[in-house]
Amino acid sequence: MIEALREFTESLPTIVQWLGILLAGAIPFIESYSGSVIGVLAGMSPFVAVPAAIVGNVASMLILVLGAAKARDAATRNREQTTSPKRAKLKRMFDKYGVAGVSLLGQTVLPSQITSVAMVSFGASKDAVIRWQIVSIILWGVAFGTLATLGADLLTTGT
Repeated sequence: MIEALREFTESLPTIVQWLGILLAGAIPFIESYSGSVIGVLAGMSPFVAVPAAIVGNVASMLILVLGAAKARDAATRNREQTTSPKRAKLKRMFDKYGVAGVSLLGQTVLPSQITSVAMVSFGASKDAVIRWQIVSIILWGVAFGTLATLGADLLTTGT
């Protein structure tokens, strides 16, 4: 099956291969880590698949974070802040782990697009969220792309 996928991928123009992985990386729950794996298993070079998946994931995260920041600003403008008990509990959890912790570990639970929007809604700096999400997306994409490359090499060599 992997060999058939590789043959199909190789028959496509290079730009289509890039765009396919870029779009896969933009989809929540696929993101940079699964997009990298898909690209590598499809026969793309990890030096192509990983950056394409990362760019797609970063682009979708940026669109959502910038939109969430604007929506939060509009919703809280000229308005007194009230905090419900549930929101206060979530805020304490966020405060405990911070933007860096939620960005780096949040992808084990939810997509970066969801965690980044949640952090902005809690009042985190959109710039800090963007910076840490980019670091996280790159780390996860490279890690899974590397693992996929090693696994694909094992599958093709039979050792």
